[in-house]
Amino acid sequence: MLDINVVARELAVYLKKQNADYVEAHLEESQTSNLSYRGKNLEQVGKSTSTGGNVRACVKGGWGFVSFNNLDHLKEKVAQAIEQARFVGKETTQLGETPPVVDEVKPKIKEDPASIPLSAKKKLLDEYNETIWETPGIQTSNLGYGDSRKRTVFMNSEGSFISQERADSVMRAVAIAAKDGNVQQSGISVGSRDNYAPMRSLHGQIKELARKSVEMLAAPVLKGGQYTVVLDPVLAGVFVHEAFGHLSESDFVYENPQVRDLMKLGKTFGQPILNIIDSAAVPDLRGSFKYDDEGTLAVKNYLIKDGKLVGRLHSRETAAKMGENPSGNARAINYRYPPIVRMTNTYIEPRDTKFADIIADIKEGVYCKNWYGGTTSMEMFTFSSGETYMIRNGKIAEMVRPVMLSGNVFTTLMSIDAIGNDLDMNQGGGCGKGGQSPLPVSNGSPHIRIQNCLVGGK
Repeated sequence: MLDINVVARELAVYLKKQNADYVEAHLEESQTSNLSYRGKNLEQVGKSTSTGGNVRACVKGGWGFVSFNNLDHLKEKVAQAIEQARFVGKETTQLGETPPVVDEVKPKIKEDPASIPLSAKKKLLDEYNETIWETPGIQTSNLGYGDSRKRTVFMNSEGSFISQERADSVMRAVAIAAKDGNVQQSGISVGSRDNYAPMRSLHGQIKELARKSVEMLAAPVLKGGQYTVVLDPVLAGVFVHEAFGHLSESDFVYENPQVRDLMKLGKTFGQPILNIIDSAAVPDLRGSFKYDDEGTLAVKNYLIKDGKLVGRLHSRETAAKMGENPSGNARAINYRYPPIVRMTNTYIEPRDTKFADIIADIKEGVYCKNWYGGTTSMEMFTFSSGETYMIRNGKIAEMVRPVMLSGNVFTTLMSIDAIGNDLDMNQGGGCGKGGQSPLPVSNGSPHIRIQNCLVGGK
């Protein structure tokens, strides 16, 4: 088998000699494992390794892309990518400037998931599944686990040569209870970067989610209408990722005149307390890295600062076309795909308000925790809460059944009038876009309070 380092260094020299505006290559080695359960039955178990890569070339603004599953005949792959680019290129190549980088990024792995035997992972998930089914009233359940260990080498015709390595683990557990035609569910998602250990200590959380799914069967249905709504960090993080974060991805903005009009820099989107950030430079999160898949250094990107839109997420190409700076947000899930503009770790910046103070003056409101579904269409959104409680006279009161929250993202952002001091990041998610899913990301927020939020009910 060819050594990826030897091949990469030979290829890096070759790329610099090409007659093209720009050429880059990715080489990748990875190993993955996954297990899934449906109800009491093990549905899928597997382990795999792969080696491959891709070449991407740009000529007169046109792109060519070739991916491959072995490291043979790479010069031919480079030629194919350049030929494709020449065939479609009819404009001027525009790429935001980034300095050439030569770097090796070593992982800080605390416990490598690839070092854990598949039998040990299965034994742990068997315990979690048994914990769910110990609760009377459970109708069915879903349990899934996946991990990966990946090493990538990036090089381009400008002289960059970057090696990066990472490990990733994620698990999702859902308990579904049913009685007399009423079906309720509760779930958790847990993820970790470079450390398998957090997967081991979920027995208590899983026992609690099974109990809650049964408890929700007896909960009353909320009367629909407009309420003061408080979101926990999980649901607020999902909201900022899905409803606002995707609107900040500049390929979508550049290609859509309606979105360009909506997303004008300097526009006021919230109260002065509101700051929204996307940053891969935050350490130890699933969306974290030092360099993106175009070799751009990760930085802290303010999207909203003091209530105003001040930034968006870019690849090198979108940055140049929009007259802005590359933001380090060009990402691909693996070597089979070209990098596109994606989020990393997206969150609402914490302020200094305590949770007790957020709810203190609410006479009748709604407290929503967790989530299990939602849709977005342009600036409109609908999300389902995972748990819902009434707020009465400044205190958390009785549980009600999960509700649907819907509205316009810009109106909702403007209606946020309190932001907590308790930032928490959800690492159990995976983002999908352009056929690439699930991409490791994190999202989060402190508790937030939203005035006049539309809540669905009876």
